[in-house]
Amino acid sequence: MVTEQEVLSETSARMSKSVEALKSDLASVRTGRATPALIENLMADYYGVPTPLSQMAAISVPEARLLMIQPWDKQALKEVEKSILKSELGLVPNNDGTVIRISIPTPTEERRKELVRLVARKVEDAHVAVRNIRRDAVDQIRQMEKSKELSRDDSRLAQEQSQKLTDVHIEQMDAVGRDKEAEVMEV
Repeated sequence: MVTEQEVLSETSARMSKSVEALKSDLASVRTGRATPALIENLMADYYGVPTPLSQMAAISVPEARLLMIQPWDKQALKEVEKSILKSELGLVPNNDGTVIRISIPTPTEERRKELVRLVARKVEDAHVAVRNIRRDAVDQIRQMEKSKELSRDDSRLAQEQSQKLTDVHIEQMDAVGRDKEAEVMEV
């Protein structure tokens, strides 16, 4: 038998994971700054196996607007370059035979506004995920009330607590979104 506290605890954990997922998702949104998170999850064909760049190369940021990728296997250089060109990031790799350098251009005003809309969309998707988690918790609590495991008052209290958890996590997501929007609009 599951208690309402266990339901709320699991709900909080799932909501926290949604906040973390949003943070990692927003890390891949391109700003004017170079960051390894932009490309570390790009998949490159490594001897016939799609592999994330972070597992086949050292990715560093020698300057604020420059990424440097140094594959551990020199034969993978061409595949890494292809994966960057195929990505939707609009980055142009510069291959010198041993490392790949990517210069990160400053986004135009129009592109920054587009990125802000993308950030807002990702934040809203995360809000929906948290609300779905709340709905699952409320359904579980109502089921417990229906099967007489919980009194009506305890059920109402647990539902209110799940709403408070939702509000807290949505506020965290909004803060993450505001930070990312400020970073995107920074010139």
